[in-house]
Amino acid sequence: MYKLLLCWRYLRTRYLALACIISVMLGVATLIVVNSVMSGFSTKLKDRLHGFLSDVVVEAKSTEGMPSANQWIAKVQSDPFLAQKIAALAPTLETFALLQFDVNGEPFTKYVRVVGVDAKARAKLGGFAENLTRQKDSPNPSFDLTPDAKHRLEVLQRPRLQLRDPPLEFGDKPPPAPPPDIEVESTGIILGHAIAHYRRRDAHADEAEKDICVVPPGTPVTLYMVSGMAGGGQPRPVPATFVVTDYFKSEMSDYDSSYVFVPLDELQNLRTMQNKATSIEIKLHNYDDAKAVTERLKTLFPEDFFLVSTWEQKQGALLSAIDIEKGILNVLLFLIICVAGFGILAIFAMIVVEKTRDIGILKALGASNGGVMKIFLGYGLLLGVVGAGFGTAVGLLITSNINGIEKKLTKWTGHEIFDRSVYYFNEIPIDIQMMSVLLVNVGAVCIAVFFSVLPALRAAMLHPVRALRYE
Repeated sequence: MYKLLLCWRYLRTRYLALACIISVMLGVATLIVVNSVMSGFSTKLKDRLHGFLSDVVVEAKSTEGMPSANQWIAKVQSDPFLAQKIAALAPTLETFALLQFDVNGEPFTKYVRVVGVDAKARAKLGGFAENLTRQKDSPNPSFDLTPDAKHRLEVLQRPRLQLRDPPLEFGDKPPPAPPPDIEVESTGIILGHAIAHYRRRDAHADEAEKDICVVPPGTPVTLYMVSGMAGGGQPRPVPATFVVTDYFKSEMSDYDSSYVFVPLDELQNLRTMQNKATSIEIKLHNYDDAKAVTERLKTLFPEDFFLVSTWEQKQGALLSAIDIEKGILNVLLFLIICVAGFGILAIFAMIVVEKTRDIGILKALGASNGGVMKIFLGYGLLLGVVGAGFGTAVGLLITSNINGIEKKLTKWTGHEIFDRSVYYFNEIPIDIQMMSVLLVNVGAVCIAVFFSVLPALRAAMLHPVRALRYE
């Protein structure tokens, strides 16, 4: 009991120990905040990548795609094992192209990736309809134009009439009547959100409308791509005009600024790749079956011509880089707690010198070497527990209110702390993992105890007579 009483007394009276508690508290709070924010970004990034790529992807190694894509799909659906595991699948045709449109009368050209999809089939895979702006969460999205888009297209295509005709001379024929309204029969295209919008530089974090649309629905755009080599012919440039009908906003700048979606059959016809696809995307009932499904698909699709992989395997380099970065950052931030540990070592060493006579009295009264050692180890444990406890409370409080704090800092500094033009996230994503919080607390307490071992050993090894004579 005397050990606990002495530890508590030292904690209350030794105000220098407050520095150690604050150091441990700041280190634990920083680790919790950083881990929660990085886990939030990592989780959201994985969700976006998973939704965009589906569970399993079968890709053709040739740029000419897989011939008779419908037959390959029927082969997969007829397999008894795969039929039980697969929830939905859809063919996809991808290619690169130049996208051109007018912005305030000036031509604008951008290099994009064109994805030909069957909108309804792709929506069943997930990650498509959820990211559309106008048709968000629609079970049956399409490339059809809205009445407003058709009206805008009519206005843009209507020839300009002279507002003031010259006076007619005797015998001249009257000018022809203006043409009737144009019947709009155009194919729709879904643009990446960042292609058709740009973010205002002076926009603040709490503003609802930060993006300005420069390519509204109903605007005609032109894609310049290369045709396929059907029948051994040479590839040739193929221009095609589409009309903007919707926007794809995944909140990932790489995708939102470079991907456009068009109807699959239209892209197949333009590239002379009828009934061909570059990949087949597959959604599973249970992602835990991904390994077994990929192994089975590899037996159906020859390895020389096809590549079968899960979404994690396709994005393996990116996911590994995120995990490595998170691990390195945790190690660096953990050094903050180690600094607090050196503070504990210095303070305990000073206490041992100051309390040498008191230690001698304790030993003369019957305290054992182990008992004296436990006093200092218990003191270190108490410092670690108190510092980690306060640090956990502060860290969780900051993490829960981090978006409000970011808005306050943005308002005070006049500079947006979290640049939403990178990810187009509306707020900073967080993911508090209690296991991570527990490990941080355990690590902080262990460091506090570890750095108190050397002073505790020194105090335990003091001879009672020499300690009593010490001045």
